[in-house]
Amino acid sequence: MDNSLPPADELVLVDRELAQLDGRRAQLLARRAWLIQVLHASAAPMAPRPFAAPGPAPADSTPRSAQNVLLTLGGTLLTIAAVAFTLVSWGSMGIGGRAAVLSVVTSAALATPVALLRRGLVSTAESVAALGLVLMVLDAYAVHRVALPETGGLGYTAVASAVLAGAWTAYGSALSRLRIPLPVAVVAGQLPLPLGVLAAGGGPTAFAWAALVTAAADGAVVLWTRPAAVRITAATVATALGGWALLTGGRLSLTSPWSGAALLLASAAVTLYAAWRKPALSVAGSVVAGLASVAAFGGLLRAALPPDWTVPGYVLCGLALVPVWRLRAADTPGNGRRAPQDGVPAPSAGPETTAAGVRIPAGIRLGLAGTGAGVAALGVLWALPPVAAGLLGPMARTTGVWSGEHTARVLTSYPGTAVLVLAVAAAVLAALPRLWARCGSLTLGWALLTALPVSLGLPYAATLALQLLTSAAALWIALRPGPLTRGLREPRPGTAPTTGTPAQGAPGAPSGSGWPAWAPSRPVAQAPVLAPGAVIGWSVYAGGLASAVSAIALALDVRGATFGVLGVVFALLTGVAVLGTDTRRVVAACGAVLTATGLVLSVAAAGGFEDHWTALALLLVPAATALVGAKARPVAVAVEITGGAVGVLALGFAVSRPAFLALALALGGVIAAATAVRPERRRFASWTAAVLFLGAAWVRLAVWEVTAPEAYTLPVTVPALVVGFLRRRRDPEASSWTAYGPGLAATLLPSLVAAWTDPEWTRPLVLGLAALVVTLLGARFRLQALLVLGGGVLALDGLHELAPYVVQVVGALPRWLPPALAGLLLLAVGATYEQRLRDARRLRERLARMR
Repeated sequence: MDNSLPPADELVLVDRELAQLDGRRAQLLARRAWLIQVLHASAAPMAPRPFAAPGPAPADSTPRSAQNVLLTLGGTLLTIAAVAFTLVSWGSMGIGGRAAVLSVVTSAALATPVALLRRGLVSTAESVAALGLVLMVLDAYAVHRVALPETGGLGYTAVASAVLAGAWTAYGSALSRLRIPLPVAVVAGQLPLPLGVLAAGGGPTAFAWAALVTAAADGAVVLWTRPAAVRITAATVATALGGWALLTGGRLSLTSPWSGAALLLASAAVTLYAAWRKPALSVAGSVVAGLASVAAFGGLLRAALPPDWTVPGYVLCGLALVPVWRLRAADTPGNGRRAPQDGVPAPSAGPETTAAGVRIPAGIRLGLAGTGAGVAALGVLWALPPVAAGLLGPMARTTGVWSGEHTARVLTSYPGTAVLVLAVAAAVLAALPRLWARCGSLTLGWALLTALPVSLGLPYAATLALQLLTSAAALWIALRPGPLTRGLREPRPGTAPTTGTPAQGAPGAPSGSGWPAWAPSRPVAQAPVLAPGAVIGWSVYAGGLASAVSAIALALDVRGATFGVLGVVFALLTGVAVLGTDTRRVVAACGAVLTATGLVLSVAAAGGFEDHWTALALLLVPAATALVGAKARPVAVAVEITGGAVGVLALGFAVSRPAFLALALALGGVIAAATAVRPERRRFASWTAAVLFLGAAWVRLAVWEVTAPEAYTLPVTVPALVVGFLRRRRDPEASSWTAYGPGLAATLLPSLVAAWTDPEWTRPLVLGLAALVVTLLGARFRLQALLVLGGGVLALDGLHELAPYVVQVVGALPRWLPPALAGLLLLAVGATYEQRLRDARRLRERLARMR
């Protein structure tokens, strides 16, 4: 058959392949040219020059580094000499000589770099200029010592540093190629205001203001100068001085709120302006500004409100910053953007949004809003101890059950305004159309209700009622979270194909992915996302269960409250188990079983039941779970397992009375047998019923003081042999060891042990007859297990019966006869050794052919 394409189609295919090969060849040629260029460039310096004399040995350092070392050492030595001259040799010269030396040396040191720069000696000029700057400092010191000795040191230093900063700024601006003068001028500019304030007798507040003003000037230098060294120096000193001002303002906000607030707000304004102008600092700067603002206004509220309202005041100040994030272009009238509707946010305005006509960088919005959220989160953490006390307090029992006494309240001195913080935080989160915010709001609402009894000191009955209402509300929301998901976007599960996979090597294509450029779009798997209703349901479901457990623990103080709370919790969990649709339904069903167990135990305790009667009463729970499991298939397995655990607890109660333990085991067997009627439980439940019935029989035999092992083993052997016989009928190839081995061993082996210690003849005789029957059946039907077990037991039982006579005969024979008989036996065996091996091999093969 001819599979060739038509000529036109084949021509198109050949042209397409040739085009792809040409494109690939062009790529490889371009890569080859680049590689050749790289190799030539790297090999050129290493190529030997012909007819050239060998060069000098490689130097240990570059000329540039050696020059820098020499210049640094020279400048350092000159500086040391100038300091020594100023401090030591100054007094040996007259006023004219001293002035002439200072002026000449300093002028020469400052003028020399000009000539050096013209010759291109930049490094040398830097060293000489550094010496000139040091000489100017020494000149200022000398002037103070000679001309102005009575002037205060701080005031003179402030003025001198201002003069030097101005002079160095002018000098560095004139000689822009020098890198030292301008950063040194910035450092000198940090001293005038702070030292001037200290010279004028200003306190820490005035010094902080001076530091803030200086930091603001440094910020201006950072924003409006170009040299990197100047900007780095100014940023460093601005951070140090601004940090000092902020720390001082924070301390003052605790002792002098108005002074601290003014300083903090000024610091916040300076920091926020710098963050606004520098996008790289927008987030960090706005965070600092936000913290300063919160500390300022929070300090004012702290001074005006009672002590219990301190933390709520700071939280409110923090929350006031959160709406900054929602300042969008849609909020400004007349901008043409649509406003949010039905809980759906308006389109994002990009990295910057406008509010009141001012563009707000996204980093500042993020920093301010994040700061407010962080302060609110800290407030929520502060409010959590009453929640923990309300939830876990009833479980730390210090009084007796049903004593009518209640555990002493904890956290009695904790501010009651903690619940206000929880309420405000929950309300703020509820206003955000986000899934995480909705879940957080519900969680905080549950925490608020849990903390109310502790914060408000509610009485016992009100606390119980509030806990039950909290549990009921949480469980209802877990079942019906639909109304709380309004305004939230539903996720779209599954996979979505890409609109186009970029070609390999194209922008956006993953490098080395191996996906060919001509291939169609490949699907991009999306991780499965839980629906908002499921997330909200689970977030409150755990809280509802925790409140129910806490209410039960608290109700144990009073007998009537115990029955009432257990009944209400049982009804709630049963309702969730009936109305639920997922794993929450299973958990609720198991909780309902445990609650029912608590009710049974409470009834038994109230009625004064003894342990064995309590055990029988507890068996009602697994009986009920077996009945429920037959009707409610989705929760059947979990409910029956929980009921089985309660049944084990019932057996533990009945251990003290063996007769009742046998009865409890028998009743458990009846429940398991009734469960075995169901097809999906038949195998496991039938085995469970057999074990329970057997255990009941054994316990009853022990109560009757029956010591014969056959009474314990025959109830196991007979059913086991019946099961093995039925299996062999269904599967004739099944091994006899699997079918009959366990059942036979369960009776034969214990009876053999008992026969060896029994002085009577009845048990050995009956055991021998039974072993003989088993052996004959094994030989007749060629069953290996029956033949081996029956023959072995028969041989050992016969040996036991012959042992006394053998001992008696051996005792009557001469002492030399047993060794002689043993020797003859060994000779006979040796003479027929090969025949005996053949006989043993034939016996083994015959046994192997049996089942």
